[in-house]
Amino acid sequence: MIAEGVTAQPGAGIATERVLSQDCRARIIAERGHYPNPGAALMNALHWAQAEAGYLPRPVVNEIAELLDIKPIQVHEVVSFYPMYRTRPVGRCHIQVCTNIACALRGARKLVRHAEAKLGIHPGEVTADGAYSLAEVECAGSCGTAPVIQVNDLTYIENATAADIDRIAASTNPADWHAATPLISVIPDGVEGYLLPPNGVDRCAIEDYINAGGYKQAERAWKELDPEAISTLVKDSGLRGRGGAGFSTGMKWQFMPKESAKPSYLAVNCDESEPGTFKDRQILERNPHQFIEGAIIAGRAIRAVAAYVYIRGEYTEPYRRLMQAIDEAYKGGYLGNDIMGTGNSFHMFVQRGAGAYICGEETGMLESMEGRKGQPRKRPPFPAASGLWASPTTVNNFETITHVPKILEHGAEWFKQIGTEKSTGNTLFGVSGHVNRPGVYELPLGTPLREIIEKHAGGVIGGRKIKAIIPGGVSMPVLTADKIDVRMDHDSLREAGTLLGTGGVIVMDDTTCPVRAAAVIGRFFSHESCGQCTQCREGTGFLYKLLKRIDRGDGSLGDLATIERICASMEGQTICALSDAAAWAAGWFLRRFRDDFERHVHDKGCPFPESFEI
Repeated sequence: MIAEGVTAQPGAGIATERVLSQDCRARIIAERGHYPNPGAALMNALHWAQAEAGYLPRPVVNEIAELLDIKPIQVHEVVSFYPMYRTRPVGRCHIQVCTNIACALRGARKLVRHAEAKLGIHPGEVTADGAYSLAEVECAGSCGTAPVIQVNDLTYIENATAADIDRIAASTNPADWHAATPLISVIPDGVEGYLLPPNGVDRCAIEDYINAGGYKQAERAWKELDPEAISTLVKDSGLRGRGGAGFSTGMKWQFMPKESAKPSYLAVNCDESEPGTFKDRQILERNPHQFIEGAIIAGRAIRAVAAYVYIRGEYTEPYRRLMQAIDEAYKGGYLGNDIMGTGNSFHMFVQRGAGAYICGEETGMLESMEGRKGQPRKRPPFPAASGLWASPTTVNNFETITHVPKILEHGAEWFKQIGTEKSTGNTLFGVSGHVNRPGVYELPLGTPLREIIEKHAGGVIGGRKIKAIIPGGVSMPVLTADKIDVRMDHDSLREAGTLLGTGGVIVMDDTTCPVRAAAVIGRFFSHESCGQCTQCREGTGFLYKLLKRIDRGDGSLGDLATIERICASMEGQTICALSDAAAWAAGWFLRRFRDDFERHVHDKGCPFPESFEI
């Protein structure tokens, strides 16, 4: 609840009603000290204020603006951009059901309908007594445990069923319905794992990580190696970014200036909002110190003074574990003003996103980290020249950084022996959809897709045939079932007509309607476009409209031609790649399943009666 208002001392010459508690105000004031510009504390400040007040009415917005020395309109702009921030009250139990592709394939629509019947409300509504509200969300980042429910900002209810809805409806006390988080990440037999701890084990406590050899490479990096030696070693290892683009990590580090009048920063992308992608969460919940050590080493390589980690806002438990691990690292002397007795300082701060997929784009993330809407920047300049606060910045994916300690420990040649010649090392493949054992599997790059699906993920449910496979998150072109023997590395997938992306494999069986799958993905891109570029803003919405029309049986062959024209006008025409991804999703479903699209038109309806509900 909002604290009783009193007149606050003005921070910018304007009297502001004080509605936040003293503890919340103190936390926000302390947070602003972590950044060169106090406005960068805005994202976290809004999360804390909303947790206390329940939503973000004008008095709260005005008070935050005062505390951060920015204008209220700047706060309003940010609040209105991010889906997780609310300007109107919701129920005391705000039930959010993920309805994106992985959850849709596993029955999310049935959960929504059950919740509607149980509570007597529709998505976007609140019960008369204010106890419950219902919402559909685009992706919760737990595709391997679909379908997923999140109540308020608490830990997920995973593999959710109608019984979970019933428990929530029977009591507003989380203790009455909360379930333990299932372990879904494993190192298969015969694989030399190093990103995940041994199966069934976590190394969240610093003593467990140190006992396993942790932080030795961080000490070596800061006490024995110079920055050039570290970046050269990582470059020689062939480590490529695990966030989608696959760029050489060591080469990216070498783009940073050796001397700069401004401080250098490491910005880590842990937003992980791509449907089908849920790998970073497994590291956060089971091995966060290896990431922290990797960031400390990367900081040395790029001569950074601090790392700023941007984590997706829905990740409640992963955020808690990361913050706990960072606190332990500070206490152990691995972070701070005199790290490991070297006389050098290196700090780490964490910012929570707020449900905007566009912030997974590196410059959109930088904008958000500075306290603004996450709209991507035009380039040049590139982040290495002008990133966070116009200072030299390297942006790396969270998993990418986690590889670094082991590369220093074992050497570049060791890493190059894993995977393929041009795609070295292990990665975390997330498998979701119509498989018996969805989850995250640590495997070498180049592992055959068939092996991942049939051996590790247990094959398709009910022994059904595969209809379609998305190999690297929904922004990657879909594959037909005959491509199942492709190897999961950059070059092999490119030859097959798609890309590795984030390694998030989504499997759809032969009951799946490809038009419906394309429509669900199209809805996601329409929802997530930042609106900055006309082709993306208008194109994503139009594609979704056409796909829905075809799915209903109201489409025409002319609509198929229109989809092709729209996709052609969207690819390569915008500031960032979201427009391309939306065009690839719709365009490649149409190209590779054209017969099914045409059947919708000719039959005036969906020819897949067993397909999931949209």
